[in-house]
Amino acid sequence: MKALRAFWFRPEMRRKMKFQREADPEWAQQVAQRPGCEGLFSCLQCGTCSGTCPLSIYMDFAPRRIIGLVREGFREDALGCQTIWLCASCYACAVHCPRQIRITDVMYSLKREALQYKLYPRRFPIPVLAQEFYGIVSDRGRSSEFWLVLRMALHSNPLQLLTLIGTGWRLFRTGRLSLHKEQIEHVKELQAELAGRRGT
Repeated sequence: MKALRAFWFRPEMRRKMKFQREADPEWAQQVAQRPGCEGLFSCLQCGTCSGTCPLSIYMDFAPRRIIGLVREGFREDALGCQTIWLCASCYACAVHCPRQIRITDVMYSLKREALQYKLYPRRFPIPVLAQEFYGIVSDRGRSSEFWLVLRMALHSNPLQLLTLIGTGWRLFRTGRLSLHKEQIEHVKELQAELAGRRGT
């Protein structure tokens, strides 16, 4: 009876193994044609990038595995992971790569595509921060720490604001945190330039 109860009331199980038929080889070819990603298929899977990455211990997929996922065409796994958002852009992986693959550039390319198709992890603050930063800068030409943190928290984890109240008040009281929204001159020129880059 206990075994039967354990069978019926066990938590939902999710399949982790992927099959080759689920991959999209054409997507892998598209990624390899992007600037900075040309060396994708020359990867030896030696693991040097994972060994030199200072943040690999916090990643759900090590950099070597990300390269493998992209190369095999597992698009949703590569774009939906946290790894690409934890990349610190230190270029240690690229410097030590024996095939001189620009792994950091691959990470940037995956971030852009994840944002474009909204495939990033939900409620994960880093992609939300990237979008909110871009939104504030494209709107006013200058970032404001208070409004950036507020918008990021509201779109990821509003309860986080409760833990920041004390720090925010101390910074505000000493004049190190401003609620003012600054704007650059000729902001329309910046907006036109950004709109042109999105169109290319």
